[in-house]
Amino acid sequence: MHYEHLIQVTDPADPRIEPMDRDALWRGLLARVYAPERFPFGPDDCRTEALDGSTRPEDATRLRRELHYGELRLVDEVTIQAGASLRFQPERREGMPAIVLSLRIEEPQPGLLCLRFVYASPAETDDPETDGLRQQAWLAADRDMVRTLRTWQAQGRL
Repeated sequence: MHYEHLIQVTDPADPRIEPMDRDALWRGLLARVYAPERFPFGPDDCRTEALDGSTRPEDATRLRRELHYGELRLVDEVTIQAGASLRFQPERREGMPAIVLSLRIEEPQPGLLCLRFVYASPAETDDPETDGLRQQAWLAADRDMVRTLRTWQAQGRL
């Protein structure tokens, strides 16, 4: 299964959209890695561990995260390409497909920032309705994340 979409974050031609520079957007995306509990519907707790020999998780290019949603514990690995992209690879779980999320900043022209979200899984389903619902949920969650980043930007928290 493959699903991808693009969300426009800034538009220098539209004065109604609060400007955000690439560094601020990147800081917001890193918050999703290191402090996902700050986002709507985020986990209750998140613990990170560097996998690349870095002494601090904040300096790592590869991380292992343990996310807690009440009693549910999920583990993923995050690959960070500084200032450009994130890749979230979940640990395989019985009965759950391992869906990889790649997130990349795109700037088709100066000041016009977009986020490309790519969801991929080797598992194919025979149920287009379930796939459609899953894709709608991802799109809604990604829009919520961008809305949160815009709110933080307006509050001076990025």
